[in-house]
Amino acid sequence: MLTSEQKKELLSLARNAISARFKHQSVSLPEDPAFSPKRGVFVSLHIGDNLRGCIGYIKGYKSIAESVKEMAEAAAFQDPRFPPLTEKELEKVTIEISILSELIPMQKNELPIIGKDGLYIQHPYGSGLLLPQVAVEYNWQPETFLREVCRKAGLPSNAYLDPASVVYRFTADVFSEADTF
Repeated sequence: MLTSEQKKELLSLARNAISARFKHQSVSLPEDPAFSPKRGVFVSLHIGDNLRGCIGYIKGYKSIAESVKEMAEAAAFQDPRFPPLTEKELEKVTIEISILSELIPMQKNELPIIGKDGLYIQHPYGSGLLLPQVAVEYNWQPETFLREVCRKAGLPSNAYLDPASVVYRFTADVFSEADTF
């Protein structure tokens, strides 16, 4: 678990990484050992209540610090659902970071715990992930959450029951610039 100061440092890193792209500058990574582990990381950008970009690594391929920097840039400039962020929009953006736990396979009859679990489904015809906070934001029940992760993967809503699918749950340490530390 990260301290409030460490969370602030990662949020600052994300904002500086996006800002630096506009100025054609580079950003150095913080040297805190707490940012060294390889973890799944998602960076979400919001303007008001609206999503403006969200991209991440499901698994830990790089250090937390490297992943935050890279995913902040990707959320701002490479999310295919949105045009690249403009410098003027950056002033209005609120950044949220989700640091994921390991993925744990779920049994077919197991239900996710709303407010705690995120979901990731793997199927031969698609995969998709929903962060834990999504089910809370939409006030979903566990079965709805399972159907929605299937839809996110481009699969039929009951694909989580398909023997060819594997559904994983995970937790996340989620923090935002909107938080009061």
